[in-house]
Amino acid sequence: MIKITKTQRLILYSLGQFYKSLNQPLSEKHLKLRTSKIAFIELLLSSRIMGKQERALYKNLETLEDKKLIEYHNRKIKLTEKGVKIIDKINKEVKQFNNVKEYFKEVKKPKRKLQTTIS
Repeated sequence: MIKITKTQRLILYSLGQFYKSLNQPLSEKHLKLRTSKIAFIELLLSSRIMGKQERALYKNLETLEDKKLIEYHNRKIKLTEKGVKIIDKINKEVKQFNNVKEYFKEVKKPKRKLQTTIS
């Protein structure tokens, strides 16, 4: 697997989720929307999810391009096959954490008594 930083993984995952949310309503019409680098960076900055400055986001996107995880077609960001594979791996990891969270929301009390302590 290609080595990428936590920030780059978050950017790649964000791009994948952004495209998924954009293109979901259009899937039956066989259309795909794309965004420019600046529009995506502005979106990340306005979300305040990333604790990075604009220049740092540009550099991270350039690194993702150098690693051939994204590419540009007509000045629009496009995920490569490698990028999609990494997003799929990230989605599997996230799904496991979400499954654990959901399990403990719905879990019934164990048959054994739970011990409580005051702290």
